[in-house]
This record gives sequence, structure tokens and C-alpha cells, in this order.
Amino acid sequence: MEKLNVGILILDGVEVLDFAGPFEVFSRTRLIPGVEARRSEESAPFNVFLVAKTTEATRATADFCVLPRFGFDDTPRIDILVVPGGFGTQALLNDQETLSWIRGAAAKAKHTTSVCTGALLLAQVGLLRGRKATTHWGAYDVLESLNAGLTVLRGQRVVIDAVFTSAGVSAGIEMAFAVVEHLYGREVAEETAHYIEYPLPGKASSRGCS
Repeated sequence: MEKLNVGILILDGVEVLDFAGPFEVFSRTRLIPGVEARRSEESAPFNVFLVAKTTEATRATADFCVLPRFGFDDTPRIDILVVPGGFGTQALLNDQETLSWIRGAAAKAKHTTSVCTGALLLAQVGLLRGRKATTHWGAYDVLESLNAGLTVLRGQRVVIDAVFTSAGVSAGIEMAFAVVEHLYGREVAEETAHYIEYPLPGKASSRGCS
């Protein structure tokens, strides 16, 4: 089975759960149910890795240091792009190197997603134009102020309109489950949620194009 590469961008000031939540969901998904299936990668549909500008340590919130597996220059093919958020996001709205990398990675990916204020970066590169999207409640106005041609849905945990966007922090877990369900069905999503002991909610409350 050819695995899908899940590339999760990390940046200085990234919220830990923004990237760690989706990482846990994707990395623990198995197409064969049960605890024993998690002891190997045989039925794992995803290969998950962290990406940053360089492979030097990145400082997340609370001075949590993370070592990305790849830098921008040596990132392998990304099938599912995850762009998390955090207090470092707005500083990147004019960082052309990061914006260019996101634009290029998204153009080649099968699915593009965001958590929290990661939606600001997707909007900035034009990936949300003409779409519905959401972000952390504290950034609704900022997202709208970018005048990026999108409709901000407030109070939604996950919004799917070709691009998968989610609200803040813990909502990224639900976004990842929405991707798993989209690709492999509700049963696989529910079994994975059971394994990591997460109360999986109903389907995303707002959907556009699939």
C-alpha cells in the first residue's frame, strides 16, 4: 500500500496542539482495527512528518522545542498539507519564503488543511478565495481584514470547502479526523478515535465542495 505523505508545517510560536493533535490522529490511523495493528506500520495509510524552513530546532509555545524532520529545501512530496497556527502566524503574513513554500506545497497536494490561525496564511496566498473557512475565534476579524475573498464562518469547529479549515487548537484534532473520514470512511475514523480515546463528534457542520 502506498502511503500518503502528511506534511505538517511548524513555525516559531506555533501552538503545540495545533500540530501535535493532527500528528497523533494521522500517525495512529490504521486500516486494520485493534491495538496490535498499532505495533507496526503495515496498515498505516499515512507517513507523517514535520517541516520548517530549516531542520534546526523550532520553538513552539511555552518554549517547547521541536526538531522538524525536513526543511523547505528537502521536503518530499506532500499529499496532505497541514498549516497550524499560533502567535507566530501574523509575523509570517509578509514572509515571502514561507508563503511561496505554502503556495507550492498546496499546488501539489491532494488536500490542504489548516488549524487555528494557519487559515491566515492560506488566505494570504489565495487558497481560500471564493471559499468558506474558519479559524480561532480570536482571529475572525483578522482573517476578514485580509480581504482575501472568503466567507468566515464563526463558531464552527471544522469547515470543509475543498480546503479543510478548523477553529483553534483542539479543533485541529477534529479536522484531522474529518480528513481520515473523507479518505477512508467513518468506520476508520471512529476506530482511530476509539484507540486514542477521543470523543469523535458528528460530521463537520459546514461543507462546501468535497
